[in-house]
Amino acid sequence: MCALALLSGACSGDDAPRSSPASQTSSIPAASTDDTGDTDDTGDFTAATTPSELTVEGTSPAPEFPAGLEWFNTDDKALTFADDLQGKIVLLDFWTSGCINCIHIIPDLERLEAEHPTQLVVIGVHSAKFANEATSSSIRDSILRYGLEHPVVNDDGMGIWNLYGARAWPTLVLVDPNGMVVGGHEGEGVYDAVSPLVATMAEEFGAAGLIDDRPFELVLEAASAAPTVLSFPGDVLADPDGGRLFVSDSGHDRVLVASSDGTLELQIGAGVPGLVDGDVATAQFSNPQGLALSADGDTLYVADTDNHALRAVDLTAGTVETIAGTGSQARSYPDGSPGRDTPLSSPWDVLRFGDTLFLAMAGLHQIWGYDLAADAVGVFVGSGREGIDDGPPQDATLAQPSGLATDGTNLYFTDPETSAVRSVALDGTGEVRTLIGTGLFDFGDVDGTQPDARLQHAIGIAVTGPGRLVIADTYNDKLKTIDVRARTSTTLAGRGTPGIADGVGTSAALAEPTGLSFDGETLYVADTNNHLVRTVDVATGTVSTLVLSNLAVASRAGADVVVPVEGVDALTVASGTATFEITFDPPDGYKINDLGPFSVTVSVDDPDVVAYAGSGEPTVQVAGPSFPVILPVRTAAGTTTVHAVGTVFYCREGNEGLCLIRDYALDIPVTVTPSSSSTRITVAYSLPAV
Repeated sequence: MCALALLSGACSGDDAPRSSPASQTSSIPAASTDDTGDTDDTGDFTAATTPSELTVEGTSPAPEFPAGLEWFNTDDKALTFADDLQGKIVLLDFWTSGCINCIHIIPDLERLEAEHPTQLVVIGVHSAKFANEATSSSIRDSILRYGLEHPVVNDDGMGIWNLYGARAWPTLVLVDPNGMVVGGHEGEGVYDAVSPLVATMAEEFGAAGLIDDRPFELVLEAASAAPTVLSFPGDVLADPDGGRLFVSDSGHDRVLVASSDGTLELQIGAGVPGLVDGDVATAQFSNPQGLALSADGDTLYVADTDNHALRAVDLTAGTVETIAGTGSQARSYPDGSPGRDTPLSSPWDVLRFGDTLFLAMAGLHQIWGYDLAADAVGVFVGSGREGIDDGPPQDATLAQPSGLATDGTNLYFTDPETSAVRSVALDGTGEVRTLIGTGLFDFGDVDGTQPDARLQHAIGIAVTGPGRLVIADTYNDKLKTIDVRARTSTTLAGRGTPGIADGVGTSAALAEPTGLSFDGETLYVADTNNHLVRTVDVATGTVSTLVLSNLAVASRAGADVVVPVEGVDALTVASGTATFEITFDPPDGYKINDLGPFSVTVSVDDPDVVAYAGSGEPTVQVAGPSFPVILPVRTAAGTTTVHAVGTVFYCREGNEGLCLIRDYALDIPVTVTPSSSSTRITVAYSLPAV
């Protein structure tokens, strides 16, 4: 948790010793009959006027949301306590996209929402720390990346923050169904602090008829998001000796293996979140990020961030094993215990040097070391306090370390919350040294020399030559070169605003790039918010998009992924011989991608009405299909439903690297009657753009 001065934008580092890495403070009280509410003729909620005794209730009115702000997951509808939230328990979550503590409480919020689906409304108040975080596109991407399914308001001017006197990210404010503030909580530990209060209010206000139990209507941003082959890739790892490229497909909870030219070869993980060891096809990850490879190239190490775990993939045997972490977030520092007995906290990157795996432990502001031979975990760098103090490794303060790289002598790392690049000797001697960066609130986009140079929430880092680094200046949508000796930062590529464009230097465009990997010739970039892998010539700054092929490997059709069933207009056809015809229309500027196979499988509820008349199974799978795709059928009088399921790949014209994948499930009501003149069951589906 980053502590703030009350009612100001100034942040001070957490310099005070603490008993737990996840500190929190709370002003929420402890929790200690019979009119009912109803709806009036307009459908609005009308509360009972004679409530029973309430043991948990607010004491002051919740300030109303200012007008004119941008809302998400509400179809742009601005919410108010007076009109939309009357009769609801409301939990305001003041957050900012890059804050690790804000990320940590998302499972708590989801648990509360699941336990009180109609009584509780969580509202994310996004009060940005960094300038980039305040943009609409960045907030929407964060909502999609974190899977948020509650209303979010862009508090870009910190107006709501100031109205409620927030001081830290995250801050939670609980409001009762009468619109009165119950109390607040700063930091993690949200579920334990809030759950008893919500449960008590749900019971007591419900018994008093003061709860509106109707479902709260949402229009999720995810509903209009076009699915891409990669989803928010967090890291890449080039293996020049093996001719391989590993990609953390973080938003799809898996790792993909490709050849260096982008031909997909293997999917590691089932593609659904979970913590399951076993065969690579059925193992489960949750938001995997950093990657490292064993010396012999046979074992891939994965920083399984949201599982708070370190995984090892035996690439020869095709198995996944958890080697460190318990699956629960660490609440204390390691003591040298074996890996499987040591909880981790959001490991964001992993780097192997010899028999040691270095872990960027973003959740505890430290770098840990895992001794593979001894099976022991310990702190390598960082006191656990958030800051940018240099000094002996155990005394230095770090700020959410997220990227690791080495030249064989020094360990280089990024500290996104201080927009800093730092170094320490691999043998643990000497002191932590800041190369670029000055403070928790010192950020910008300024090339130059320390202390004047500025970055903005830089994450990825790679060594590209003697005394030379390239970092992903994530929130500036740039790549920058760092001269270690001169302590200078210079833009290598990126125009400074998000976009998709190949080109040289500042003519190229990226969108929040993160993970980097250099193979001696080419720099590979996880262009996270573009859902792409980019390649860069570090000598010229030329950026290209890596085109992925053999896309069937990346299809998630076999995973336990719920594909929403979409209904289409009812059709009428004649009895006898007919055809089922399906066409997919890409949006303007897109085309069907022949690098991935189109597929359709047809089934029918009543085969006596519509039956497949071809040979084999009613399935078509073909790369580069010609539409319509046609299957012969026989029809007889009656009504039934035809089901069509499958996958279609499409991409931008002239940029096959941006490939979208659509798993579809269609229900087509069909009536067969002798009076119809039609002999075609036709379906035309319009594909969405990014």
